[in-house]
Amino acid sequence: QVQVSESGGGSVQAGEGLNLCCTVSGVAFENCALGWLRQAPGQKREVVACISRSADTYIPDYVKGRFTISKDNAEKTLFLQMSSLKPEDSAMYYCAAYFSPVCSGGAEAVYDYWGQGIQVTVSS
Repeated sequence: QVQVSESGGGSVQAGEGLNLCCTVSGVAFENCALGWLRQAPGQKREVVACISRSADTYIPDYVKGRFTISKDNAEKTLFLQMSSLKPEDSAMYYCAAYFSPVCSGGAEAVYDYWGQGIQVTVSS
């Protein structure tokens, strides 16, 4: 059984940083593309970062320079470092995985396995 579990969310002030972690079990972690996605109330879910099997990363323009994705294959853990957070970054953040050697850019429908999500709130 695949389990995906996020941790590290919370509330911060604008300009501060926050780090998210995600553990993935029950699937060949090292063979997956792994991503972080977010969804704010009334908004579409969007990809904020993806890391491929070979650790190439995709960071969309709207968070580029502020968000960094990384992983530890041995620990089966995915990370998201967020800095200079803005109120518009407030959302439910999800960790997700799918079987592919590469990231599919901003496509969110490709992900097979999802965590339950964790809330990030940024106050102005």
